[in-house]
Amino acid sequence: MKLGDGVEAAIHCATVLASLGPGKTLTASALAELHALSSSYLLKHLQQLAAAGVLESVTGPNGGYRLARPAEEITLLDIVLAVEGRQPAFRCAEIRQRGPGALEPASYVKPCGINVAMLKAERAYRAVLAETTLASVVEGYLADADPRAVAFNCAFTAQHQRPRA
Repeated sequence: MKLGDGVEAAIHCATVLASLGPGKTLTASALAELHALSSSYLLKHLQQLAAAGVLESVTGPNGGYRLARPAEEITLLDIVLAVEGRQPAFRCAEIRQRGPGALEPASYVKPCGINVAMLKAERAYRAVLAETTLASVVEGYLADADPRAVAFNCAFTAQHQRPRA
């Protein structure tokens, strides 16, 4: 399974937004600059996160993006589903029922074993994402990251955050 690059960008942006002070925002262009991404590319994903209720989009001169709820209440699954959609990564097309060896449809009473296994893996993957909060990701980053990276990110955020909107 391969998730789109937008998932990584969305999670990184959400972790940065988790460090903002109450009511403060960061613009899409500042987030794009921080991660060396195209603003238009990132904006699409930020809008998806806002539509899903993960982020809040604030308009006006002090506008930008901020978390829509506390980082403790946002899971990685929330972010993945906002960017990738709710469909499972594997979609069985029942190709076992095609080709020269295919039997009549009534012969396929049991679910495809491949589909069963893939959906079981999907449930396990989603369960781990559902129990991993944005707050725990931030906590892990602060504990394990190189202090220079932490200092840079804190300084960048402080410099680019907009006052209470």
